Amino acid sequence: MASTSPISIGVLTSGGDAQGMNAAVRAVVRSALHQGTAVHAVFEGYQGMVDGGDRIRPLSWDDVGSILHRGGTVIGTARCPAFREREGRLTAARNLLLHDIDRLVVIGGDGSLTGANLFRQEWPDLLAELVQRGAIDEQTAARHPALMIAGLVGSIDNDMVGTDMTIGADSALHRIVEAIDALTSTAASHQRSFVIEVMGRHCGYLALTSAIAGGTDYALIPENPPPDGWEERMCELLRNGRAAGRRDSIVVVAEGATDRAGNPISADYIRQVLEERLGEDTRVTILGHVQRGGTPSAYDRWMSTLVGHAAVEELLAATPDSEPQLIGVRYNRIHRAPLMECVEKTRSVARLIAEKNYDQAMALRGGSFTAMFEIFKAMAEALPSVTPPAQPRRIAVLHGGGLAPGMNTAARAAVRLGRDRGHAMLGVHGSFAGLIDGRIEELTWGDVEGWTALGGAELGASRQTPTTEQLYAVARALETHGVDGLLVIGGWKAYQALHWLHSERERYPAFKIPMICLPATIDNNLPGSDLSIGADTALNVIVEALDRIKQSAMAARRCFVVEVMGRHCGYLAMMSGLAGGAERIYLPEEGITLKELQADVERMVESFRGGRRLYLTIRNEYANAQYTTDFLARLFEEESGRLFDVRQAILGHIQQGGNPSPFDRILATRLAAHGIDFLTTELERGSAAGAFIGMTEGKLTTFPIKQMPDMVDTANRRPLEQWWLDLRSVMQAMAQPGM
Repeated sequence: MASTSPISIGVLTSGGDAQGMNAAVRAVVRSALHQGTAVHAVFEGYQGMVDGGDRIRPLSWDDVGSILHRGGTVIGTARCPAFREREGRLTAARNLLLHDIDRLVVIGGDGSLTGANLFRQEWPDLLAELVQRGAIDEQTAARHPALMIAGLVGSIDNDMVGTDMTIGADSALHRIVEAIDALTSTAASHQRSFVIEVMGRHCGYLALTSAIAGGTDYALIPENPPPDGWEERMCELLRNGRAAGRRDSIVVVAEGATDRAGNPISADYIRQVLEERLGEDTRVTILGHVQRGGTPSAYDRWMSTLVGHAAVEELLAATPDSEPQLIGVRYNRIHRAPLMECVEKTRSVARLIAEKNYDQAMALRGGSFTAMFEIFKAMAEALPSVTPPAQPRRIAVLHGGGLAPGMNTAARAAVRLGRDRGHAMLGVHGSFAGLIDGRIEELTWGDVEGWTALGGAELGASRQTPTTEQLYAVARALETHGVDGLLVIGGWKAYQALHWLHSERERYPAFKIPMICLPATIDNNLPGSDLSIGADTALNVIVEALDRIKQSAMAARRCFVVEVMGRHCGYLAMMSGLAGGAERIYLPEEGITLKELQADVERMVESFRGGRRLYLTIRNEYANAQYTTDFLARLFEEESGRLFDVRQAILGHIQQGGNPSPFDRILATRLAAHGIDFLTTELERGSAAGAFIGMTEGKLTTFPIKQMPDMVDTANRRPLEQWWLDLRSVMQAMAQPGM
C-alpha cells in the first residue's frame, strides 16, 4: 500500500532483547500503514541509525506477517558507542532525514530511551549544523523542525516506573516458573534443596512473582533486603516445611539481592548456609539468558500490540512542542506518562537501594508490588502446624462451575493462610453436591502441598447448583459440619448459587454465615473483575495451538476457521485474535450477519489473489447459532474458487487443561488472600455478609453478592461492562491495511 502521508515513522529496538518486541514492531508497522503513513525499520538499533544505508528501510504489511510468535527482535539490536558521541548523532540525523523520518518509536530500556530523548533535544542544533555543512538543504530542515519520539519499554526485569508491565516480563516469568516446576519434581525425588538465581539487578519483580507462582519457600529481592539474622529465619522456614512432609525446598534470589548492609547475597552463599545449617544436599541453578529467550507469552503479544498501536497514534498526533511520552499499560489499559519523568524515577530506585532507603524504593515500585511482597511473606511464613484455638472457626472451601486452571492454587493459598489465622479449613469434594453428601474433610498444611502448579481441581468441580428442593439439604450439611464461613472458587454457576443462598437466608438460618466467591472461569465473564482465574492459561493454550495451526497452514494456501470457548463472552476470541495474528474474529457481542460474511469472503479471496498463503479466522463458540464453524468453513471453501483450501479446528476442552500460567497462579493467590481476610474480618465482627471479589483497575474490590444482578446481562451470562471490547479498533488495524 502506497503512503498518502509526507511523513514517515521509524521504529527501532535497542538494548537487551525481550520477548514481545516483534509484536510491538508489527503493531507499529501495521498501525502506521493502516493510517496511510510510511514506516521504516532501523535495523540493529542505534548502530543502524548511524550506519544508514540499507539498515534503514521501509517495511510493508507482509514484511511483519509472521513474526508475532518469534522471540528476540527481527530488526536486531546492538550496542552503539558512536551514538553516544555528537558526531554519531549528527550522522544518524542525516540518515533519518534521507527517508523523511522525524518520528521515532524506540523500544528499549531506560538507557535507550534516555539516548532517544537527548537526540530529540539536540535535533534543531544537529539540523542547523547539517545545513551549515551542506549535508542537507534548508527546505529539508524546515520540513522536519523537530524529532518526535514515543518510548516503549522492552525489559524482562519489569523495572520501569510508569507502566504496570514491560515488554518481555511476562514471558521471562513463564521461563522461570517452568524451570521451578521442573526443578521441584527432581528436588522432591531426592529430598533436595535448590537455590535459583534469576535476573534483576535493581528490580525484584521476577524473583518475587516467580516465588509466588512457583510456591517456593524463600525469596530475596533488592528493594527489601532481609533483616539481620535472615539466614536462621530462612532455615527455620525450610525446617518447618520438611517437618510437615515437604520433600523439596526452593529458594529464589534476584541477581542484585543484598543484605541490609548492602553486601551482595549470592546463590552460592545461600547454598553454603543450607548445607552447613540444615545438612541438606543443595544445588544452585542460575537461569541466565534463557529468561530472555523463547516464544513470547500470549500477554506479551497482545500487550505489545496495544502499546505499539498507541505509539503510532501518539506520534501522528504529536506536534514539535509535544513532550515525549512513555506508552505503557495501567490495569490492562493504555497509559501515557512523561518519558523522562518515568526514566528518572526508575533510576532513582537504584539510588534509593544504594542509599538503603528501602521503604521509598518499595513505594516507587507501586502498591501491587508491595501487596505481592506481603502476600508472599504471609504464604511463606504460614506455619505448617498452628495450634488452633479451643473452638476454631470452620471455613469450607469448594469449587463451583466449570473447571478453570488455577483453582488448586487458590484452594492451597486459602487453606494455608486460613490455618495460619487459626481457622479449621474444610475441603468440600464435588462442589455443592459433595456438600450435600457430606464429602467434607479437614485439610492440613501438607494436604495442599504441590497444588500451586497443579492443573485441574483436586476438590472437584461441577456446574450443578442446588435445586429448590436441595436448599434444605445444603442448610443441614452446613449445620452438621459446623461451617462458620464459606469460600467458593468458581464461575457463573458458583456466583448464581451463592446469590441464591444469600437471598434465602430468612428461610434457612444456616445460610447466615459469611460467604465469598472468587472469580475462576476461562470464559472471563464475571462481574466486577477484569480477569478471572484461568483465563490467562486458556489464552496461552489457544495461542500455542494457533502457532501450530499457522505452521501447518504455511505449507499450503489455506484459510483456517478456529473455534474457541467463551460461551456468550468473546474475551478469548478477541484476545487470541490479537495475540495470534488473526485476520477476522467473530464475537457473540457483535454476532454474524450475511452481509458481513459476503464482505469477509470478498476480502479473503482478494488477499489470496494478492499472494497471501494463510488467512486465520477465529470464531467464538456462541457467535451465532446458525452460522456455525462448520458452516463458515463450507462457505469459504465454496467461494474460494480453488484459489485456497479451508480447514476448521475446534479446540474444545484443551482450553481448560494444563497447569496454570504464572499470572493465574499469582492472581489466584492474591484473590484467596483477600477472601480469607474478608471471612476472618466478618467472623471477628460477628457479621455475615455475602460478597464476591473483583479486580478492576488493579485494585481488589469486594462487592455485595446482592449487587450481582445489577452488574450483569443475565440472559447472556456476561458483565454489562467489558473493558476489552474497546480493543476492536486495534484488532481492525492489525488485520486490514485500511487507507
